[in-house]
Amino acid sequence: MMHKVLRIAIALVGLLNLGLGLAFLYAPVRMAAEFSITAIGSQGLATIRADFPGFFITAGLFALLGLETNKRGALWVPVTLLGIAFVGRTLSLLLDGVGPDALPPMIAEAMMIAILIAGIRAKPQSAP
Repeated sequence: MMHKVLRIAIALVGLLNLGLGLAFLYAPVRMAAEFSITAIGSQGLATIRADFPGFFITAGLFALLGLETNKRGALWVPVTLLGIAFVGRTLSLLLDGVGPDALPPMIAEAMMIAILIAGIRAKPQSAP
């Protein structure tokens, strides 16, 4: 039962990240506003369309790939991406101070990292 809950949680992490990546690709202005980002001209929009989908779609696809029992190592890709993002946010807190919206993304990243690491550490479920 716990193995099934963990697989569902990993699938949700993957789908959330995939969805965010696709949203940045197709609605960069709306997503930039939701993430407190301002694009400067067409090159700024191009950067938002390239970098954010690159991050989120990669994290999402590798989380979903990691759902295969023998591919759990793939989960290290989103763990690494999210871990670097978490370190960057922590550094920003230390250097720039704590804003009113600083903690929710960090909590989300920490939860996703915990879920993915639990998936890495989980023993494969034996066949019935």
